[in-house]
Amino acid sequence: QVQLVESGGGLVQAGGSLRLSCACSGRTFSSYAVGWFRPAPGKEREFVAAINWSGGVTRYADSVKDRFTISRDNAKNTVYLQMNGLKPEDTAVYYCAADPSIATVMVGRAGSWGRGTQVTVSS
Repeated sequence: QVQLVESGGGLVQAGGSLRLSCACSGRTFSSYAVGWFRPAPGKEREFVAAINWSGGVTRYADSVKDRFTISRDNAKNTVYLQMNGLKPEDTAVYYCAADPSIATVMVGRAGSWGRGTQVTVSS
């Protein structure tokens, strides 16, 4: 397992941008897929985006496609979520999660989770 710490959340007006970071500790980080999640009505958590170990494969929820971009810098042990065109409905605590399998990450069953960072979008 790896330890994950999110940062970069804050308050932004609708249409604005934020970049979230997920800093990971552990020597095996570069072999892990990482994803971002947020709570949603009626769900424990909603998948937002994921990236595989190399950065060559990315996946997005339809609700954020074309607005959010996930990327990673394995030299810095960090995964980023660039969020543009933010909407009030994007307001949530955002969690990152890591697992060797991107499929496992995407269904919310990753072995490692961070504590989250709050994103608030005002209208």
